Amino acid sequence: MSKRGTRKSSRNSVARKRSTDSLDDHNGHADANATGTMNGLVEHRRKHASIDSDHAAASLMSRPSFSLDHDPVPADEGPNTGFFDLSKKDQRNFLLLVLLYFLQGIPMGLAMGSVPYLLKNVVSYSAIGVFSLAAYPYSLKLLWSPIVDAVWTPKLGRRKSWILPIQTISGVSMIWLGSRVNDMLKVAGEADGEGIWGFTWWWFALVFLCATQDIAVDGWALTLLSEENLAYASTAQTVGLTGGQFMSYTVFLAFNSAEFANKWFRGAANQGTTGLLTLDSYLTFWGWAYLVVTLGLAVMKKEERTRNTDGIAEVYKTMWGILKLKNIQSFIVIHLIAKIGFQANDAVTSLKLLEKGFSQEDLALTILIDFPIELSLGYYIGKWCQTYPPMHIWCWAFVGRLAAAAFAQFVVAIFPAGGTTTGYLLLVICEHVLSTFMNTVMFVAVSAFHAKISDPLIGGTYMTLLATVSNLGGTFPRFFVLYFVDAFTAATCEPPTTPPKLDALKGALITQPFSCALEADKHRCRDGGGFCHVTRDGYYVMNVVCIVIGIVTFWGYIKPAVMRIQALPLKAWRIAEGGR
Repeated sequence: MSKRGTRKSSRNSVARKRSTDSLDDHNGHADANATGTMNGLVEHRRKHASIDSDHAAASLMSRPSFSLDHDPVPADEGPNTGFFDLSKKDQRNFLLLVLLYFLQGIPMGLAMGSVPYLLKNVVSYSAIGVFSLAAYPYSLKLLWSPIVDAVWTPKLGRRKSWILPIQTISGVSMIWLGSRVNDMLKVAGEADGEGIWGFTWWWFALVFLCATQDIAVDGWALTLLSEENLAYASTAQTVGLTGGQFMSYTVFLAFNSAEFANKWFRGAANQGTTGLLTLDSYLTFWGWAYLVVTLGLAVMKKEERTRNTDGIAEVYKTMWGILKLKNIQSFIVIHLIAKIGFQANDAVTSLKLLEKGFSQEDLALTILIDFPIELSLGYYIGKWCQTYPPMHIWCWAFVGRLAAAAFAQFVVAIFPAGGTTTGYLLLVICEHVLSTFMNTVMFVAVSAFHAKISDPLIGGTYMTLLATVSNLGGTFPRFFVLYFVDAFTAATCEPPTTPPKLDALKGALITQPFSCALEADKHRCRDGGGFCHVTRDGYYVMNVVCIVIGIVTFWGYIKPAVMRIQALPLKAWRIAEGGR
């Protein structure tokens, strides 16, 4: 740690070092989550709520009563003024941040929420696993965030140097993608989903742009708001990203549903086969919105002059110093294996419900009902983490999340043969609330622990590294889980017993049995008048395998390791003491 850093108070040191805080990888959920499952998106969304955790740690650790040799951490007070008590300048800047984060949440809500559900109609689970790679930039942005933080031109400003071109490219990309997305969806489903790779790379590029924009906006938030109101940066991010993702996930799915549109907006004589919103028109609209906001930002908002205090090499050196800590290495292993037990539930349960006949309208309703419940429960979870050791709560929620995965499998298995009933819809809502609640408890608890152990002098880098590893632990297993769902599925297309009428066929008549485990083969079977008989569902196999792995790793390694590292004094997490 430099002598210059040690000469200042912890708070001022964090303000100086906060040029690395734009590295914060809040992705999440999870997270908020790569295959478009409800839990995955919710976790990813929640990951954006921790932007100021390192500020909280710095404030707490700078108090005279705080000791590195003891565990207790006082509770964070949070903002002590209301929005209307802020200065006019802070109010305007707060609203600007909300708008920028809202725009960022629009494509993220599509990539991690809605698009995988639309893909499920034309591709297999393995292909959706390929599409999950599109979310990786949010899990890996730690790798290039120092560049965004250190390279800029004084003519535009440190943050606008990145935000203006990135948002312009994003807007143009969304307009271009909107003009071709319908054809790309068709190509993605051809040849057993081989066309999914090209479709994935376009969304990967769009998410990469969003992740880069997030780095710049995170850093700008710390200079747009006055120092006493910096806690509102977290509020702006939560409100903006949640609103954008809610718009592109829940609202879009509902208005994209033909059943929803026919039931609520169309008369009996005007029933249609498409929803009120289509993916192409939605992308085009928001692409133009990006360009309009970017133009207004370039003309109407001037960025205050700042100077870069942290070079690229300095940030990477700090990261390496953190990685050499033995406790961090153990914690990284925990993060990378901890979420394997829930992957089949998070990645496949909702898609399997849709496959069985659960409507898109009911899916949107389920998320809509869960949303306010999750927000209200999040407040109490935060209170628990102030009262009890956070990793004890995390362990409790780990077991609860395994139970939720088993309950989800039961709910899928008893899907009514005649279609969704009111009672079954309520059961799905209960299952979803349980899963997301346990997910929320785990995330809030581990975030509290991250804030507790992070060195305030390098808080941004420390928090970013931990959040990145945590997010990666929920991202990398998903591809393999989705692949093996298809691999373990055994299904045979049985030819029709009685020849159907030719005008009732949508494809070639099925005369010989063949495997219909993949989505393209299922469609070929049904279009040809056949019946796809599933003898082994890979979802059930993989969910059981994941739960078993979760049980074995939790009691065999994770819980003992978590209890050990939680008992360590804070000095064990410092580069100066713990890394030597």
